[in-house]
Amino acid sequence: MNKKLHDADAHLEEVINAIKDKKGLGSNRGVETLFRSAYRVQMDLTGLADNKANMMISINGIIISIIIASVAPKLDSNPWLLIPATVFLMGTLVSIVYAILAARPRVHSLPIALEDLEHSDGNILFFGDFALLSSDEFTAGMIELIQNKTVIYETMIRNLYGLGSVLKRKFALLTIAYTAFMVALILGVTSFIGVFIWILYMAPAG
Repeated sequence: MNKKLHDADAHLEEVINAIKDKKGLGSNRGVETLFRSAYRVQMDLTGLADNKANMMISINGIIISIIIASVAPKLDSNPWLLIPATVFLMGTLVSIVYAILAARPRVHSLPIALEDLEHSDGNILFFGDFALLSSDEFTAGMIELIQNKTVIYETMIRNLYGLGSVLKRKFALLTIAYTAFMVALILGVTSFIGVFIWILYMAPAG
């Protein structure tokens, strides 16, 4: 029994050592394919998020313009339009604000030095960071980067993480924008119907 346990432990140790030996950055072609695919997915998702944000901005802008142009002049003679119009305006206003926040670009405004990038306090592959450097600093940083494969991979990984963080924020804001738009449609249409019913059936009786 002890011999079997010893053999099992020895086999397990061999497997672990084999995994450790194989652990590494992988082949150049495989790693490049991985990063290329990851970047393509992130950029596609970024384009999708921006398109959704632009669509929300356009739709809500049209609705707000129609309500202000068509309903506002009639409020004096039809004060009952105030409640449903207000519901529509408030909901679409919230939706368009969050859609604009999702589409708004985010770029660093604080000054950053080459030493900061070397200590992972920025990303030399991101224009918001390297645009704050001088031409000589950027050239020196890129030369140092391409001389070390591990540093290249680490920088690209941080770049991917940064893209993912931006995407997470974009979609979180878009979720609020779409939810506010849906609530505005539901409550706005419901309030219009409620007011019509009240005018047709309740007001004459009063």
